[in-house]
Amino acid sequence: MSRPAVPVLVLASALLTAGCSLSVGTSVRVDPDDLASRVGDVLTETVGRAPDAVDCPDPLAGEVGAETRCTLDDGDLRYGLTVVATEVRGTDVRIEVEVDEEPLGAGERA
Repeated sequence: MSRPAVPVLVLASALLTAGCSLSVGTSVRVDPDDLASRVGDVLTETVGRAPDAVDCPDPLAGEVGAETRCTLDDGDLRYGLTVVATEVRGTDVRIEVEVDEEPLGAGERA
């Protein structure tokens, strides 16, 4: 039995401005729920459809080069992905999303 081809969704890598939902003093960050929503937007814009679910357990610091890990569900497969802050202007954080090439194993976390 051959393994199904990796869905196009997991090959996405794109940029999108993400609005930050929290600013404390001079520290800016994108909270986990907003980040998951923005990652979903990036993937939808890039591949033409939304993932089944995106989960980002941690916030993304509003500093160029800051990164965090999230997961996405696409059908029966779960993939890890890396989100990197590429530009920060005030409270707007531009992000890059890179999805792992291989799906996560059962019970494995990104």
